[in-house]
Amino acid sequence: MPVFVLSEDLRFPPPRLATPEGLLAVGGDLSQERLLLAYRQGIFPWYSDDEPILWWSPDPRLVLYPREFHRSRSLEKVIRRGEFRVTTDRAFETVIRECAAVRTAGKEGTWIVPDMIRAYCDLHRMGVAHSVEAWSGQRLAGGLYGVSLGSGFFGESMFTRETNASKVALAALTAYLTAEGFDLIDCQVTTGHLQRMGAREVPRDRYLKELGRCLKAPTRIGRWTIPEAILAAPPPKRRRG
Repeated sequence: MPVFVLSEDLRFPPPRLATPEGLLAVGGDLSQERLLLAYRQGIFPWYSDDEPILWWSPDPRLVLYPREFHRSRSLEKVIRRGEFRVTTDRAFETVIRECAAVRTAGKEGTWIVPDMIRAYCDLHRMGVAHSVEAWSGQRLAGGLYGVSLGSGFFGESMFTRETNASKVALAALTAYLTAEGFDLIDCQVTTGHLQRMGAREVPRDRYLKELGRCLKAPTRIGRWTIPEAILAAPPPKRRRG
């Protein structure tokens, strides 16, 4: 399969034309308009500092349906003990920078390069990118961030400085999304960590159909607030579709 070179026009080739690895196109920019167009078409940017912008649409796609999030017994204990205080959209830029720093410190490499940080902070100011933070006292112990469109949430990255902090943030997010009638969390690329928490692979064609249904719902623009009591409520019964 060829890899398409993007022009200044706000257009992407169909995701089905991606390479077997999921690479679809190269080039373009990280403007708000192009990023949101990409998410609406099942495409996302992922590249390193020494590369041009690369756009991906993998097959299969890793998806976490909010009701399928798995709370382990140990995580339930952490939640019941109230080890972490959860907030939303309080420290977006700090969360995204911590996600980059943790990966860099672990010598994993990161796609969260300075241009990406600026672009997603712009989306946050626009009211469509959100962060969930887990605090231990006054210390930011973990968190995650992503983009919300319609009834879909597109997870970008998460980090933890203390054991279970990012899991608590994800538990709060899934509880909130379930309560608000969201249909899916796009996890993009498969990891065993997310699969153990309930995420599963689905064919790209199925993902794109579900994405289309998500985009028919209104987008909740602006700052989010997750009620403090939402974690204390019993999790909904898991169901698989």
